[in-house]
This record gives sequence, structure tokens and C-alpha cells, in this order.
Amino acid sequence: MTVLERLREALGERVDTSTASLEAARADRSGHRSPGAPLAVVHAQSVDDVQRTMRLASQTGTPVVVRGAGTGLAGAANAGPGEIVLSTVGLNRVLEVRPDDLIAVVEPGILNGELNALLAAHDLWWPPDPASRDISTVGGNIATGAGGLLCAKYGVVRDAVLGVDLVLADGRMLRLGHRTVKGVTGLDLTSLVIGSEALLGVIVGATLKLRRRVPGPVCTIVAAFPTVRAAAAGSAAVTAAGVQPAIMELMDATSLAAVHALLALPEPPAGTAQLTIQTDGPAARTEAAEIVAVLEGAGATVTETDDAAEGERLLAIRRSMHPAMASLGTTLIEDVAVPRSAMAAMFDEIARIEREFQVRIPTVAHAGDGNLHPNFIFEGEQVPAHIWAAADALFRAAVRLGGTLTGEHGIGVLKSRWLAEELGEDQWEIQRQIVRVFDPQGILNPGKVFHSA
Repeated sequence: MTVLERLREALGERVDTSTASLEAARADRSGHRSPGAPLAVVHAQSVDDVQRTMRLASQTGTPVVVRGAGTGLAGAANAGPGEIVLSTVGLNRVLEVRPDDLIAVVEPGILNGELNALLAAHDLWWPPDPASRDISTVGGNIATGAGGLLCAKYGVVRDAVLGVDLVLADGRMLRLGHRTVKGVTGLDLTSLVIGSEALLGVIVGATLKLRRRVPGPVCTIVAAFPTVRAAAAGSAAVTAAGVQPAIMELMDATSLAAVHALLALPEPPAGTAQLTIQTDGPAARTEAAEIVAVLEGAGATVTETDDAAEGERLLAIRRSMHPAMASLGTTLIEDVAVPRSAMAAMFDEIARIEREFQVRIPTVAHAGDGNLHPNFIFEGEQVPAHIWAAADALFRAAVRLGGTLTGEHGIGVLKSRWLAEELGEDQWEIQRQIVRVFDPQGILNPGKVFHSA
């Protein structure tokens, strides 16, 4: 009996071999596509479905690629020939909400935005706020360590997950972490799983650390600068002033102009870069006034509002970045992070790389935490060699400035060639050995993250 026949015998109609599903599983939003279609897509509806799939895969030595909504930007969930795709989007329930303990227990397939809409009824929220919040799953957020606009003040995914339920490659279940605020029993395997890109197991549940809704107004500040370097220096000045905005986003001139064109807004003056900042809580207005003074001192033209609807309209300009980039051509969306004090220097490096390789690299940044998203624009479906060469130069520049290859998108396929260089050979090999403890056969997400070229 073939693997496919055994899958159908064990899981029946959960097993999907339609051309549309197999083709969709070959790609995510990174622009990368696998060389061929996978064997089948298993649409898991329960933890038992996941365990059955993994037991069969382990028994037959069949590779498995775990997939959520397919919104990733590093190719980590792309599946190829001979691989089973294990989709967890059908596991999308909120199992428990405990307002008294500020926790929720959820399945991995629930969308980030949908979860927060449900939590709002309890006057609660889950802080991770990726730009893809309306289309990305909580399980995917955890698997990639996704971040977002609010990270500088409210933390990243790692700060908001207390525990995970993990199905191992052989089908066994581990319940990692705790439901308590404090918990240091044994090694912190929960943190190890966060950002592991499905190399260690399949996340089938998560205990999330919630916050109460922030009382008080939200103030939105838009600061226009004559250059992107000046905008980066302005964001560093805000950080140095000791004020902690909830959101501080930077758009360079090319990205800002592209979004204005997409949204049919007036064209900004040539070269204009923009900071969009929000403060929240009881001290929002006081903090906003301090930030306005810092930005005006840094040479910005500043507008401010405490009207919630107007603030969301202004923030929508930043949230429209991805469709605006798509309007310019095929996009390789990248993700590096540097110390906040090095932001201006990183933009200098991006300008140098644009000149050297004759490429366009529109860039936005979570300026509050030093996480930049350079976008390489080109024509055609395959990433040209000169784009990879420019990306190589950009990654090396970020690491040279004390930064890292990725702040939130993960490594996947697209960055695996540079990982050993950042980690060093010894750490790279130790991490590979850790993966083999969880998955001795190497059947989970093969060819991703630690793949050596």
C-alpha cells in the first residue's frame, strides 16, 4: 500500500489531492515556489488527525511540511514533491479564556485579528500585531516568531506565549510551558519552539498571555522628513528621549510615494520620508507632546491628532505597504534588524547597495525596535542573480552593524544560506543537533532553516 493510500485509509476525506490545493501549497507570500507539487494536503480537524498523520509519516519516512494560512515571507511552509502538507487552519477554536488569569488557550488555526476581535468582548487583547494580522494564524505567528507594529512597547510573540501543545514527528504529544505568570521548572522548551518554523513539531495548541485593554486616548503623530536618514535619526532621538510610543513606523521616500499612489492620495514632496507614531494610555497626550517637541527639534514637519478614526486612517498608509510594493513589480520582501542607534547607518547601507547593484529597495521599518523590511523590486517570477547579490550585501551589512538576519519573518528557505555565517559554525551545528533530538528522522520541514547549500 502506498503512502497516499495509507493516508486515505487513516484520514479519509481529510486527504486532498486536488490540483488547486497542491499548487497552492507550493508557495507562500515570499515569492519562492517549490520545484513541484506535494503528495497531498491533509486538512486536519483535530489533534488526533495531526497525530495520525505524523505517526504514518514517521513509519514511512515521509517528509511533512506544516502549513497555516500560507502568509509567510521566508518560504518555510512551501511543500515539494513527495511531501505531505499538514494544514492546521481547521484547528481554529478558542478553547478557554480566563480574564482573571489573563490567559487564553487556543488552537493554532485561528487568525490573529479574529482572536483579538473575540477577546475584545472580555476587554482583553493579545499584543502581537503583525501587518498580516487579518490573514495570518496564531500558530504561524508562533512558529515564525512574528512581530509587528506594537513590539517595542508590548513585546514580541515570545513575550506573549506561556505554553504550547506540540505533536512530535513520531506522533507523541508534549504539553510545554505553564499557565502561571512564573514558571522555571526544567528547560524552557516553550521558548525553543517559538520561532522554530515547524522543525521541532506541530503546534496544536497554545496558552497565550493576554493584556487588559489600554485605557485612555490614542494619539497619532505623522512627521515628514526631507530624507530617510533624517527620519531614522528622528526615531533614534525619540528613543533616546525616554518616551515609549506604542507604534513608531518609518517609511522611506519610495515606499511612501508608492502607497500614496495606491491610495490615490496627494503625491508627497520628492525625497520625503515619514514617521508614523502612536501613543496610548492615560499619559498618551503628554507623551505625544514630548515626542512632537523632539521631532520638531530634529527638523520634521509634524501633525498630530487624538481622533481615533483619523489616527487609524493615517496608520492605514503604513499598513498598505505590501499591496503598494506589489504594484511596483515582483517583490522580495526581506527582514533584518539592527540596534536602534544604527538605523540611520543601515539606511546609508541600503542606499549604497541600491547604487552598487542598480536596484530599487523601498524600505519600511518598525523604527521603535530597529526592525527593517527592505523590499527588492524586480521583473519576472524568479529572483535574478543580481537581486540575490544585493540581498547578500544587505544581510552582511546588517550583521556588521550588530544586527541580525531576521527580526520576525524567520529563515525558511530564503535565508538558510546565510544562517551559519551569523550563528557561527559551532552554534549552527549545536542547533541542528537539537532539532534531531525532536525529529531523529529529519522528516519535519526538510530543506528549511538549517539546510546547507
